[in-house]
Amino acid sequence: MKTFSIHTKLIALGLTCTFVITSCSDSFLDVPTQNQQPSQEFWKTQDDATKAVNSIYASQRAWEQVAFAPIAVESLGSDDTEKGSSASDATFLNKYDDFSVTSTDGQLLDFWKGKYQAINLCNQVLDNIPAISMDATLKARYLAEAKFIRAYNYFRLVRAFGDVPLRLSTPKSGAEFNLPRAPKAEVWAAIEKDLTDAAAGLPVSYSGADVGRATKGAALALHAKVAMYLSKWGDVLAYTDQVKALGYTLFSDYEKLFRVSNENSVESIFEIQAALIPGNPAASTSQYSQVQGVRGSTGGGWGFNVPTTSLVNEYEANDPRKEATIIFRGETTPQGDVIPVSGDNPMYNQKSYVPFGDYVSGFNEGCQQNIRVIRFAEVLLMNAEANNELGNTTAALAALELVRARARGGNNTILPQVTTTDKVQLRNAIWHERRVELAMEFDRYFDVIRQGRAVTVFGPKGWKANKNEVWPIPQNEIDLSAGKLVQNPGY
Repeated sequence: MKTFSIHTKLIALGLTCTFVITSCSDSFLDVPTQNQQPSQEFWKTQDDATKAVNSIYASQRAWEQVAFAPIAVESLGSDDTEKGSSASDATFLNKYDDFSVTSTDGQLLDFWKGKYQAINLCNQVLDNIPAISMDATLKARYLAEAKFIRAYNYFRLVRAFGDVPLRLSTPKSGAEFNLPRAPKAEVWAAIEKDLTDAAAGLPVSYSGADVGRATKGAALALHAKVAMYLSKWGDVLAYTDQVKALGYTLFSDYEKLFRVSNENSVESIFEIQAALIPGNPAASTSQYSQVQGVRGSTGGGWGFNVPTTSLVNEYEANDPRKEATIIFRGETTPQGDVIPVSGDNPMYNQKSYVPFGDYVSGFNEGCQQNIRVIRFAEVLLMNAEANNELGNTTAALAALELVRARARGGNNTILPQVTTTDKVQLRNAIWHERRVELAMEFDRYFDVIRQGRAVTVFGPKGWKANKNEVWPIPQNEIDLSAGKLVQNPGY
């Protein structure tokens, strides 16, 4: 009996059953209960194309994409976070914190599944929309959007697992379903090609209901990040310089930047869109804030993925980003919520925080909170790092200073300007700035690995070289592939 891995079975499901598992209405965010439209009746009209592309965005806020799986795979291995919640709740997450996780853990499978579900939807768009008779400009944009989201999901996969199956189209025969792992160099190359194509086909900005879709700046910024992981410093500089020319700027108030009222701000380059849609809990699905919210407070959340003392100690004296990033037990938030002085956790993620008064019974706590994926501050820090690596010290210092100047908010007695011209010292200053500026944004773990410092930074937690650079391939996928997928070394 022929067996298929989960990522291939999902593609088959999308082709032979119904397309509509995550399809949207004409509204970008409103995802109503679906009518089961057979796939053979789909891919006919421009409206079908719109629904298909909207389904890609909807997939990005699914449980597998924003909740336990990314906390496990992209956050808990770092020195910035630990499990949180009560000691007895979801103890399996501790295995990511101490690197004792095995290939059978369900969060690995969820992470893998979420990415390939999204890639499946992107591939269906890319394979089917070209044949639809519709507005040519919109068609080109939709294809570019699908390439961006596909690249983003492969970026997350290749960081997490190394070599992964590379599927760039929907399978048409049995032989195409069960793919082996492609070398990571091929995956990185496919990501770069998708991002090059996306940048060429995406607009600089949107208006109205389309705000939040992928833009040219998003494709260029993600390409810069990919190039940074590949140490292509000339490319990092070129892409970040292009983004800098597109009109982005830093939002003036760091703490307010992460509030719902300031989503898709002048600093936002790409956010996963979420919303609380009155009367439609089924469309208000994001649990990103819910799983990280203050435990024990009505309208708070479950209390997972909490900051560490190590992160607290990383901030320089008087750096206001500490208070804007971390909710401390016993404090009163700027929005007036009183945090209990006792409870399971001394700290929580303030960047995912939604004021308790915004909670609506019957909806996930904080379901209206967008997930910030790429901000202009990170583009500036990538630009600073690239300039430093290329010997452009003055330009590196200038980009770094823009980020620090926003943090100090005009108070020049705090956060002194970095002035060192020593390449190693400046590199370390930029890495420090990445940690405090991007804290609790699911960046730190893989950032330290790509910097080559994981043994030093994570070694005390149990991280081992030549093993923990990647996580294990989900055993369920290996079993379903009849052994065509092979396990990463050490697992």
